[in-house]
Parts: sequence; C-alpha cells; structure tokens
Amino acid sequence: MEVLRVHELAASHLRLAGESDSGRSATTVYGRGGARLRQTLIALDAGQTMGEHQSPGDASLMCLQGDVVLRAGDDEIELWAGDLVAVPPQRHDVHARSASVLLLSVALH
Repeated sequence: MEVLRVHELAASHLRLAGESDSGRSATTVYGRGGARLRQTLIALDAGQTMGEHQSPGDASLMCLQGDVVLRAGDDEIELWAGDLVAVPPQRHDVHARSASVLLLSVALH
C-alpha cells in the first residue's frame, strides 16, 4: 500500500499553478487502467476558472484549501476548505476566489 501525502501534493501543485500561465495544475492521484474511479487533485490560482464542461460520470468535488464557486446553469454554490458536493450532471464551471486545491472524484462508467 502506498500513502499519498495530500497536503504536500497540494502545496506543490498550488505552487505550480501560481507559476503557470494557465493558473492551473492537476494530477491524477488514483486511476489505474480499467479502474471505475478516477481522483484528480486540481490546484487553481486565485481568480482562475475551469471553463464550462460536462462531467464524464457521477462525480464529487471536495475543497481541500481555499474557496471556490461551482456554477451550473442559474445555480451556484460556494465551497470552502472541508466542503464536499456532488457535481451536477449538467454543464458547469468552477471559479477560484482564492488560491484553491480541489479533489475531484469521478465514477467511470
């Protein structure tokens, strides 16, 4: 078994996001070939938005650090460190109000 030091990985990717022209950095933390679950750590610099997109399956988003707004249609919800939400099945985007780190979990069908 391998232990993933999430806080260390988050700090590293937050630093990379701050240095990147896109203001983002991400890495798959779980998702071997044939797996039915994929987890991705996503770091967003303050003010960055992950543009509108569709989820490939049932998904949840956990805010590990910072604060973000998840928007889907006319609905929006604020997430702060420690908050977890089911990602809506319709198109949505995520906006980081401060430097933020998220854990996206997606069930692959």
